[in-house]
Amino acid sequence: MIGLIFGENNFPKEILKIVYKEKKKYLIIDLTRKNIFKKDNNSHKVSIGQIGKLINILKTHNCKKVIFAGNVEKPNFTTLKLDIKGIYYMPRIIKASKIGDASILKEVINIFKAEKIKTLNSLYFTPKLCLMRGVHTKLKPNNDDKKDIKKAISSLNKLNKYNFSQGVVVRYSKVIVIEENNGTQEMLMKVKKKQRSPHGVLVKLPKKKQDLRIDLPTIGLKTLLGCKKAGLKGIVLKNKQNICLDKKSLIQAANKNKMFIKVI
Repeated sequence: MIGLIFGENNFPKEILKIVYKEKKKYLIIDLTRKNIFKKDNNSHKVSIGQIGKLINILKTHNCKKVIFAGNVEKPNFTTLKLDIKGIYYMPRIIKASKIGDASILKEVINIFKAEKIKTLNSLYFTPKLCLMRGVHTKLKPNNDDKKDIKKAISSLNKLNKYNFSQGVVVRYSKVIVIEENNGTQEMLMKVKKKQRSPHGVLVKLPKKKQDLRIDLPTIGLKTLLGCKKAGLKGIVLKNKQNICLDKKSLIQAANKNKMFIKVI
């Protein structure tokens, strides 16, 4: 039995496809706001404040291994209903939340470790969702694009270790915007499209000291369309440290719109 701890976005659904196909024994811990997985008989709705309930469900079903997938938004701590273990662990979770949403999950992983529950890489069932090194589109980055990519990588590397940013947009070797806590789509909406031909890149890399089992930089068709609307020319990811949803549609759309997707 494996525990699937699911948040928002389409990544959990991709994992479930494989789990169903391979007839794995599983249970779902649904952390979504709208209880997305309620139709699944193996799903349990739990809030981030019910740590005791969460751990009890896993142990009752003999789940010694778990996978995290999807985004978990920072809760309103003033309205959370806490169980006894939630009261005990909540100060640690609140402290972690001040760093960023991903830090909440990282703290939960630490709690699980203390409870003898092992966290597996989120790509355990879906390694094919990870794009490998190379250019995956017909269009390849030119010299100007490479300068933008270099600038973007340098900018992300200069962020301090507590920064939660995974993404940055660079155009003409100038940083246009750095991802904030509200995510990639909100960041792209801040980028004004230039009237001339598409130029600039979105680079998404893991955060410094990130637990690579969770919260890997994720892109999908929605990300590409956001880049197109912003007038960008390409997307860059890190080899073996990314999640690519809608891969076939994504690459087809990139080729259609003469954009590139590069993995370094």
